[in-house]
Amino acid sequence: MMQQPQEIMKGTTTIGIVFSDGVVLATEKRATMGYMIASKKAKKIYQITDTIGMTTAGGVGDAQQLARLMSVESNLYQIRRRTKISVGASATLLSNYLNQNRYFPYYVQLLVGGVDDTGPSVYSVDAMGGATREDDFVATGSGSPMAFGVLEDRFKAGLSEADAIELAVRSLKSAMRRDAGSGEGFQLAVITRKKFEVLDDKTLDKIAKTLHA
Repeated sequence: MMQQPQEIMKGTTTIGIVFSDGVVLATEKRATMGYMIASKKAKKIYQITDTIGMTTAGGVGDAQQLARLMSVESNLYQIRRRTKISVGASATLLSNYLNQNRYFPYYVQLLVGGVDDTGPSVYSVDAMGGATREDDFVATGSGSPMAFGVLEDRFKAGLSEADAIELAVRSLKSAMRRDAGSGEGFQLAVITRKKFEVLDDKTLDKIAKTLHA
């Protein structure tokens, strides 16, 4: 009789925060295979367009394939319609693709965030293709309960860019303290109408060291 495979444990923490002029997407860098840390430099934030990004949680191969797909489809959308794809349309495109493959699902939980003509927004997209717009903030992954605790306590409407960055780092730091699947530093992207900026490690580490709680 064939033995049942052992449970595969995965972990990560991803965060999306809407601030006054844009969106902050943030993750940590740890990738795990069961109890083993498979990578300490895993990429979990992908640029889809000049003003839209995506965070990934789940299977690395599935996430990378979807990031490539979204980048290509977004470019084709702009060529065909002569206008940039909106954040909502990007999330819908992704959710439709996932739903079409629900019987052979991609093992992912994704965030799509950015800025378009309607302003900044962030969407949570699950493996079955469910897409939900989050008005203020969202967290996914095994470290999300700890991150949500900080986000719920400290988020305020109309945050500045600097405050949103600090809140994202603070939330990740809290998750990394208690979640074994999250760690190895921070990744963070700031998206506004004028930029898609990925902050460097030195800047993020400096911010983290100023946070005591």
